[in-house]
Amino acid sequence: MKKELFESAQVRQFFKAVLALESEEECRIFFDDILTLNELKALSQRLEVARLLKGEATFAEIAEKTGMSSATISRVNRCLQYGEGGYKTVLERIEENSE
Repeated sequence: MKKELFESAQVRQFFKAVLALESEEECRIFFDDILTLNELKALSQRLEVARLLKGEATFAEIAEKTGMSSATISRVNRCLQYGEGGYKTVLERIEENSE
Protein backbone atom coordinates (compact mmCIF):
# COMPACT_ATOMS: atom_id res chain seq x y z
CA MET A 1 0.00 0.00 0.00
CA LYS A 2 2.72 2.48 0.98
CA LYS A 3 4.71 1.91 -2.21
CA GLU A 4 1.61 2.22 -4.39
CA LEU A 5 0.65 5.49 -2.70
CA PHE A 6 4.10 7.00 -3.24
CA GLU A 7 4.03 5.93 -6.88
CA SER A 8 0.51 7.23 -7.55
CA ALA A 9 0.05 10.01 -10.10
CA GLN A 10 -1.40 12.36 -7.48
CA VAL A 11 1.51 11.95 -5.06
CA ARG A 12 4.08 12.25 -7.85
CA GLN A 13 2.34 15.44 -9.00
CA PHE A 14 2.53 16.78 -5.44
CA PHE A 15 6.27 16.00 -5.23
CA LYS A 16 6.84 17.75 -8.57
CA ALA A 17 4.89 20.76 -7.30
CA VAL A 18 7.10 21.00 -4.21
CA LEU A 19 10.25 20.65 -6.31
CA ALA A 20 9.02 23.45 -8.61
CA LEU A 21 9.02 25.98 -5.75
CA GLU A 22 11.99 28.33 -6.02
CA SER A 23 12.05 30.26 -2.76
CA GLU A 24 11.05 30.17 0.88
CA GLU A 25 8.35 32.72 0.08
CA GLU A 26 6.91 30.49 -2.66
CA CYS A 27 6.92 27.59 -0.18
CA ARG A 28 5.11 29.72 2.39
CA ILE A 29 2.43 30.72 -0.12
CA PHE A 30 1.96 27.17 -1.47
CA PHE A 31 1.81 25.50 1.93
CA ASP A 32 -0.50 28.23 3.24
CA ASP A 33 -2.87 27.30 0.42
CA ILE A 34 -2.55 23.53 0.70
CA LEU A 35 -2.20 22.83 4.46
CA THR A 36 -4.23 23.72 7.50
CA LEU A 37 -2.34 25.46 10.29
CA ASN A 38 -2.45 22.24 12.33
CA GLU A 39 -1.01 20.21 9.43
CA LEU A 40 1.80 22.72 8.95
CA LYS A 41 2.51 22.75 12.68
CA ALA A 42 2.62 18.94 12.81
CA LEU A 43 5.01 18.69 9.86
CA SER A 44 7.33 21.39 11.18
CA GLN A 45 7.28 19.87 14.67
CA ARG A 46 8.30 16.46 13.28
CA LEU A 47 11.26 18.04 11.53
CA GLU A 48 12.24 19.80 14.76
CA VAL A 49 11.94 16.50 16.65
CA ALA A 50 14.29 14.90 14.09
CA ARG A 51 16.77 17.76 14.48
CA LEU A 52 16.70 17.44 18.26
CA LEU A 53 17.07 13.64 18.11
CA LYS A 54 20.06 14.03 15.80
CA GLY A 55 21.50 16.37 18.40
CA GLU A 56 21.05 13.63 21.00
CA ALA A 57 18.32 15.30 23.05
CA THR A 58 16.31 12.93 25.23
CA PHE A 59 12.68 12.07 24.54
CA ALA A 60 11.69 13.97 27.70
CA GLU A 61 13.58 17.09 26.62
CA ILE A 62 12.04 16.92 23.16
CA ALA A 63 8.52 16.42 24.51
CA GLU A 64 8.94 19.41 26.82
CA LYS A 65 10.35 21.65 24.09
CA THR A 66 7.98 20.68 21.26
CA GLY A 67 4.83 19.47 23.00
CA MET A 68 4.94 16.32 20.86
CA SER A 69 3.79 13.01 22.30
CA SER A 70 6.28 10.26 23.08
CA ALA A 71 4.57 8.16 20.38
CA THR A 72 5.31 10.78 17.71
CA ILE A 73 8.86 11.26 18.97
CA SER A 74 9.33 7.50 18.86
CA ARG A 75 7.99 7.33 15.30
CA VAL A 76 10.36 10.06 14.13
CA ASN A 77 13.22 8.29 15.91
CA ARG A 78 12.31 5.02 14.18
CA CYS A 79 12.35 6.84 10.83
CA LEU A 80 15.77 8.30 11.62
CA GLN A 81 17.13 4.89 12.60
CA TYR A 82 15.47 2.60 10.06
CA GLY A 83 13.71 4.78 7.48
CA GLU A 84 14.62 5.73 3.94
CA GLY A 85 16.94 8.56 5.06
CA GLY A 86 14.67 11.48 4.23
CA TYR A 87 15.08 13.27 7.54
CA LYS A 88 18.86 12.77 7.39
CA THR A 89 19.07 14.20 3.87
CA VAL A 90 16.97 17.25 4.69
CA LEU A 91 18.73 17.97 7.98
CA GLU A 92 22.16 17.72 6.32
CA ARG A 93 21.10 20.09 3.54
CA ILE A 94 19.63 22.58 5.99
CA GLU A 95 22.90 22.49 7.92
CA GLU A 96 24.98 22.91 4.74
CA ASN A 97 22.88 25.88 3.60
CA SER A 98 23.11 27.62 6.97
CA GLU A 99 26.92 27.65 6.94
